[in-house]
Amino acid sequence: MTWLVPLPVVMPLLGAALTLMLVARPRAQRWVSLTVLSATVAVAATLLFLSSVDGPMVVEVGGWVAPLGIVLVADQLAALMLVVSAAVTLCVLVYSIGQGTADGNEETPLSVYHPTYLVLTAGVCNAFLSGDLFNLYVGFEILLVASYVLLTLGSTETRIRAGTTYVVVSLLSSLIFLVAIGLVYAATGTLNLAQLVDRLDALPDDLRLVLQGMLLLAFGIKAAVFPLSAWLPDSYPTAPAPVTAVFAGLLTKVGVYAIIRTETLLFPGGRTADLLLVVAALTMVVGILGAVAQSDVKRLLSFTLISHIGYMLFGVGLSTSLGLSAAIFYVVHHITIQTTLFLAAGLVERRGGSTALDRLGGLARLSPLLAVLFFVPALNLAGIPPFSGFLGKLGLVQAGVDDGGPLAWTLVAGGLLTSLLTLYAIARVWNLAFWRAPHPDMPDAGDTVRAARTDGAEQPDREPSPEASSGAVLPRLMIGSTAALVVLGLALTVVAGPLFDISTDAADDLLRRTPYVEAVFPGGAP
Repeated sequence: MTWLVPLPVVMPLLGAALTLMLVARPRAQRWVSLTVLSATVAVAATLLFLSSVDGPMVVEVGGWVAPLGIVLVADQLAALMLVVSAAVTLCVLVYSIGQGTADGNEETPLSVYHPTYLVLTAGVCNAFLSGDLFNLYVGFEILLVASYVLLTLGSTETRIRAGTTYVVVSLLSSLIFLVAIGLVYAATGTLNLAQLVDRLDALPDDLRLVLQGMLLLAFGIKAAVFPLSAWLPDSYPTAPAPVTAVFAGLLTKVGVYAIIRTETLLFPGGRTADLLLVVAALTMVVGILGAVAQSDVKRLLSFTLISHIGYMLFGVGLSTSLGLSAAIFYVVHHITIQTTLFLAAGLVERRGGSTALDRLGGLARLSPLLAVLFFVPALNLAGIPPFSGFLGKLGLVQAGVDDGGPLAWTLVAGGLLTSLLTLYAIARVWNLAFWRAPHPDMPDAGDTVRAARTDGAEQPDREPSPEASSGAVLPRLMIGSTAALVVLGLALTVVAGPLFDISTDAADDLLRRTPYVEAVFPGGAP
C-alpha cells in the first residue's frame, strides 16, 4: 500500500492543473476541488491507520534509491498531520464556496483561487511527507508561493501592503533555510533525514550547534515564534476570511512540524533545549499580552495564534515522551480550533459589518447560532474543561511538573497565566461583540452589508446584490462548514484517549529514531 504515500501531494497538484483548465466553468472547478480534497482526507486517514499498524511507510520517488533520490515517509506524526490538515482545508474550501456563492459571483469567480488553493494543499502535504531537507524546502516554497497569491486576493491597498511584508519575511526565512541546507550538505554530504541521523552525530558539537541554530531560526520565522513573529498580526487579518483561517490553522504549524522533526530526529538532546523553553515562555506571554491589548477580533485571534505556538515549543523543549506527545496533541487541537475561530470571525464581520469591537454588539441576540459557533471553540482555546484544549494543556503541565527543572516550572506558570489571559481576551470579545446592546452602526435584520470588504475567497467583478450580501442571513455553506469544524473540535475531546495514544506512539518513535531510519534504510544507513 506504499503507493498511497505520494497521493496527498499528487492529487492536489493534478486537481490544480484541472481546475486551471476549467477557468471558464466555475462550478466544475468547485466540484473538482471538493472531490480532490475529500479523496485526500480518505487517503490520509488510510495512511494513519496503516502507519499505526505497520510502522512508517516509505516511497522512493521515481525509483531512485535513497539517499540518491527523494523519499516520502509517512510515519504516524506525518500521517496525523495529513489527516487534520486535509480535513481543515476541506471545510475551509466549503466555507469559501458558500461565501463566493452568497456574494453573487457564481458566474464571475476569481478563477485562480481553486488552483492556488490546491497548490497550497499540495505544498503542505509535501512538507509533512518529506524525507530530506531539500524536499522539505521545496514543500515550504510551494505553499509560500501559493500563499502570496491568496493573501493578496482583491488587490486592495491594505492587502498588497501586508502581502509585501509577508513576502519579504518569507523570502528571508527561505534564504536562511537554503543556506542551512548548503551548510548541512557541505558538512555531511547528504540531505536525507535518515542518513543525517548518524552523520550529524559524528560532527563536532560546535558545528552541530551552528547547523541546529540555522534551522531553528528559519523554522522559527515560519512558525511565528517570539521575537520572530511581528509580521503575522499585520499580514493574516487583512486576507479574505477563508484564507486567513487556513493560514492560521496550517502555515505556522508546518513550521512547528519542521521544528519537531529536526529537533527529535537530527538533534536529540541538543544544547538548544533550554533556549526552546525560554522562547516558548516568551512566545506564550508576549503573544497573549498582545491579544489582550487588541480592539479587533481578527488581530486579537492573530496574537492568540502566536501565543499558543509557545505551548507546542514547551513540549518540544522538554524532550520527554509525555512532553512531546502533549505537544503533538496540542498541534492537532490548535489547527482545528484556530481555524474555526477565524471562520467564525468571518461570520461576525459579515453579520455585524466589522470586526472592530467598538462597532459590534448584540450578536448573541441577532444571531444565536453564530454566538454558539464562536463561544464553543473560544472556550476550547482558553482550555476550559473538558475540552481538548484543557486536555492538551494538562498534558504539558504534567510533563513540566515531571521534569521538575526551574525552566520547566517557569513554563508551567507561564502556561497557566497564558490560559487565564486567553480566557479574559475571549470573554472581552464575547462581552463587547455578543452580549452588550447592538452598536448603532450595525446592520439590523433587514439591512444590507455591502461588501466593500472583499472577504470572498472568490471575488466578483461587480458589486454584489443586496440579497446576496444581506447581513441578516448567513449563507448555509458558511454556517455548515464552520459548524463542522466546531463538531470536529468537540470530537477531539471525545476521542482524546485514542488520539493521545497515537500522539504517544508518534512521540516514542521520534525519540527512538530507529523506526524512521530502518524504514528508509532496512539494512542500515550507508
